Amino acid sequence: MARMTLREKVAQLYGVWVGIDSAGGDVAPHQHELATAPAAWEELIRDGIGQLTRPFGTKPVEPPAGAAALARSQRQIMAAGRFGIPALVHEECLTGLAAWQATVFPSPLCWGASFDPRLVERMGAQIGRTMRALGVHQGLAPVLDVSRDPRWGRTEETIGEDPYLVGTIGSAYVRGVESAGIISTLKHFVGYSASRGGRNHAPVSIGRREMADVLLPPFEMALRAGARSVMNAYTDMDGLPAAADPELLTDLLRGTYGFTGTLVSDYFAVTFLQIEHNVAGSEGDAAGLALHAGIDVELPTVRCFGQPLLDAIEAGEVDVALIDRALERVLRQKCELGLLDADWSPQVADAESVRLDDDESRALARELAERSIVLLRNEGALPLAAGKRIAVVGPRADEAGALMGCYSFPMHVGVHHPEVPMGIEVATLLGALREDTAGYQISYAQGVPVLGGSDEGIAEAVRATRAAEVCVVVLGDKAGLFGGGTSGEGCDATDLRLPGRQEELLGALLETGTPVVLVLLAGRPYELSRQADRLAAAVCGFFPGEEGAHALADVLSGRVNPSGRLPLTFPTAEVNQPSTYLAAPLGHASGVSNIDQTPLYPFGHGLSYAPATWVGVQGAAPQRTWATDGTYRVTVALRNDHPVPTSEVVQVYLHDPVAEVARPVQKLIAAPRVDLAPGAERTVTIELHADLTAYTGRAGARQVDPGEVELRVGASSADIRSTLRLTMTGARREVGFDRVMEPTVTVTEGISGAEHVEVLQSGSVPAPRG
Repeated sequence: MARMTLREKVAQLYGVWVGIDSAGGDVAPHQHELATAPAAWEELIRDGIGQLTRPFGTKPVEPPAGAAALARSQRQIMAAGRFGIPALVHEECLTGLAAWQATVFPSPLCWGASFDPRLVERMGAQIGRTMRALGVHQGLAPVLDVSRDPRWGRTEETIGEDPYLVGTIGSAYVRGVESAGIISTLKHFVGYSASRGGRNHAPVSIGRREMADVLLPPFEMALRAGARSVMNAYTDMDGLPAAADPELLTDLLRGTYGFTGTLVSDYFAVTFLQIEHNVAGSEGDAAGLALHAGIDVELPTVRCFGQPLLDAIEAGEVDVALIDRALERVLRQKCELGLLDADWSPQVADAESVRLDDDESRALARELAERSIVLLRNEGALPLAAGKRIAVVGPRADEAGALMGCYSFPMHVGVHHPEVPMGIEVATLLGALREDTAGYQISYAQGVPVLGGSDEGIAEAVRATRAAEVCVVVLGDKAGLFGGGTSGEGCDATDLRLPGRQEELLGALLETGTPVVLVLLAGRPYELSRQADRLAAAVCGFFPGEEGAHALADVLSGRVNPSGRLPLTFPTAEVNQPSTYLAAPLGHASGVSNIDQTPLYPFGHGLSYAPATWVGVQGAAPQRTWATDGTYRVTVALRNDHPVPTSEVVQVYLHDPVAEVARPVQKLIAAPRVDLAPGAERTVTIELHADLTAYTGRAGARQVDPGEVELRVGASSADIRSTLRLTMTGARREVGFDRVMEPTVTVTEGISGAEHVEVLQSGSVPAPRG
């Protein structure tokens, strides 16, 4: 650093996005109007480059040719600069590496629905290995925003509405990606998902307790898991944009959490301080605010951190010490990656033989898709009997894109290049059912597209349904960007009714009298109450990825026993300003409002063709006390009485009857997934540390209180099988970043401790509607 000129230092603090002007449609907000003027490559690399932005994820690129071109660019960068410092290369990787011909894995809502951190960690490792094979160093994932309003278009990128679920699943993804030597980037820090009215980039109006107890815990957990980069949120909170908030990005992230990695700006977020938030009068001002707050690298391409920053430094408006602070972090990370080793080479081994969508990746995508599919309702219509006459209807039935979210390469970039094939094999659900070994007799009618449609199209679907023994109607979203779809970044919803005329189509099909099975492929939960009680069955797949159609066909046929659980609440009728299950008492049904928030399908809900038998729930007998600095053990005995494998998610919720502040009625603190072979018995032991009861009190610190609490153990937030009433004893304790955030879980063969097992009752709160 001491030998570098100011220009060389500043050059390490921004990315360069080559080819942005010829990339086609927008893949980032305000992409084309904010792209820097094209410059000669030699001029761009003269002083070095901090990062290269999306060499594989900007347009379709043959992987071997892309790897060779990237290596060539790196050699040119190293040769041009005095110190031979290569660029760090980043890509999007939310549903797999966002590159042509790469595997499209299930979307994050599917990760949440799986309740399976180990499987998500395996996926993350596979994605990381793919990136490393091409010469990529950093992945911009996972999204750790806790869903607060599903009208927000980016709900499909979230893992769910519960901070414990988001934290455990997101941390697993981080461990997987980082195990492959790839830097995982946590986003968006913090508050983005709480924007007013569910509008993208809208201001955030939340209190510090909501931020501390709901939005921050997933980031804390993922930082512990080893994430080495963080990306700021676009939004402002109480008027202060995250990109210009030193209390958030420096005092909290680095001071309290001890984060030592790099903080990169979300795309154009530094410029937005000037043109969206109006807190900077110039690009130089914006650069100074961002650096002071703690942002180290401007992405995706140089704008504010280039000449405007140099001019501001020369004018004495920005302290050069801020440049050195960011530069040290950037160079240390390049050292960790080996990029400054004397023998480092940009050439990747066997680039010609790299297969981005290999058999192992497809099998993993299939397994995660199968374990994430949620059976919402079943009145005996599923599984579908072999040889059935089935009318397959709906706008999502014969569309491969229906299975993929907005950050998958086909929907993010590929849609702007219709002349280029998708690059991967993706069956539609219609195709999968036609080819199914069950020998179904299939007819098809679209009915209506996702948006629009005609009366004749609905009439055609009705005729096909009347001629069939069962109708499988496939409804939902088209993922897109900035108004190019009904779900995705910049595709927010005004309400939670199904888009277009899909609800009308569903109603017409139900009037035929033919049993109707709904398959929902969507990026958010929709309000289905008007027809739910007439459905023969309902299945939710969210966006299950390239193997989603085969996974759905396996579930519909009964070859796979559905085992997913809802990571989001499905709202009830006419509730289009929803609250999540984490609401305090006044957020639930009460006599002080005429609006009943009781959900149609609650958080954690999911049915099975062969449900596990709950033999019993055992508390730490005989005492019913829990020390405020100790642990409490809960044991659940399960048995599979069926001839097929089954799976259960044992959900433990905390209820705090009296606290200093209004708390959620219940909050998830453990959720181990347990697989049971036919006839198997398992005992699940969950060791809960008192830190899991902590909340942010009046003084603004997280605390563990003495007093009464309840542990509600069940199969969903509304299907509680046993309630353990406990007294927490000892002194009040303050806890910090180092607190225990996850339980210890062991699963053993057989049923143990039968003499202490409590007699189980059915759910003590209302069952799911519909």
